[in-house]
Amino acid sequence: MRNVVAAVALVAVLAGCSSGGTSSAPGSGSSSVAPTGTSGTSAPGTSAPGSGSPSAPVTPPVSISEEKPVIPPNVTPVPKEKVDSTSLSDTFRTEAYVFNDGRDIEVFGLGGGCKEARAEVTAQSAEVVQVTLVTITKQPPGTICTQEVRQVPLTVRLDAPLGDRRLVLESREETG
Repeated sequence: MRNVVAAVALVAVLAGCSSGGTSSAPGSGSSSVAPTGTSGTSAPGTSAPGSGSPSAPVTPPVSISEEKPVIPPNVTPVPKEKVDSTSLSDTFRTEAYVFNDGRDIEVFGLGGGCKEARAEVTAQSAEVVQVTLVTITKQPPGTICTQEVRQVPLTVRLDAPLGDRRLVLESREETG
């Protein structure tokens, strides 16, 4: 419940901190293409490059309600023993979900205040898929940013279904 109150307070703070120019909501950065040619995304409801029709959004299907994931029937949790999140700090959620025939994976990054979240598929092999959760700090001149963060659902598209491959989650911070 504490996190729900913090999230509501964060929304109120973000609404009040608008400087009038164009704003970038947390988690609404541009899509990126990982070095392996696979795609990543940072904005729920946007199409990932190479994901078919631009009008067919890849929307993260799982949402968080009072710290519990709400999982639709067409979404499958990746078994915990298949997810390696040992390099993530405890501020990240470590679960992952597959949907769309196992080619789309939903993970959770960190966003809020002046932080945006993005996920990138950084490696794929017959045994392992590596996804990097990127937190980008963008603080426009003359603004004050809250340090509160929230879990942001992010979706990446794989070249082939995850299947029995192990999923490795890593994180990286950038300034933008």
